Amino acid sequence: MPESSSYVSATAAAYDAVATVYTEFVQGVLDDQPLDRAVLAAFAELVRASGNTTAVEVGCGPGHMTAHLRELGLDAFGLDIAPAMIDIARAAYPGLRFDLASMDAVDAPDASLGGVMSWYSAIHTPPAELRPYLDEFHRVLAPGGHLLLGFYSVDGPDVVPFDHKVVTAYRWPLDALAALAAETGFTEVARARREPAPNERHLQGRLFLRRT
Repeated sequence: MPESSSYVSATAAAYDAVATVYTEFVQGVLDDQPLDRAVLAAFAELVRASGNTTAVEVGCGPGHMTAHLRELGLDAFGLDIAPAMIDIARAAYPGLRFDLASMDAVDAPDASLGGVMSWYSAIHTPPAELRPYLDEFHRVLAPGGHLLLGFYSVDGPDVVPFDHKVVTAYRWPLDALAALAAETGFTEVARARREPAPNERHLQGRLFLRRT
């Protein structure tokens, strides 16, 4: 996807503007979410079992989830389109690698990674623009490598936009997102749907996918 796309620039600018507040908001975000911790642990175990522990978190924000993947035994690095987020991540986790890059331009050779995690990082992508990101995830994953998608979900057949606090986001039906991933060359391994926590507004979706 071209970096010049208007929504890409708008998303980067929006997150730059709230980088400090956002970083404070996500501190300890997993502390009271045992189901999310279990999802991340399962993803890390699948990646480790593939024999290739190198993984990227696309859309890493302030780097806390990339660091969590490292704690789970993955050789993880992160990337993000918002310069302020990358600056915060590099300062907070100086031992980890963080790249200023778009999700469709991962700095990794073809078929070189064991895992890709997109944890609420593609939620601002208009539905018609999502395919290039999935194509890029497929490119960098080794055969048998794993992709984890975390996103806002919705009942019914249609993708639904909503007023995310930073910039417009989209809620995906699990079936629709799984079908799009299948068109890209991924096989579904598992799926989960979590009800919103007291401080959340929407259903939470998770898809485990494998490059075939």
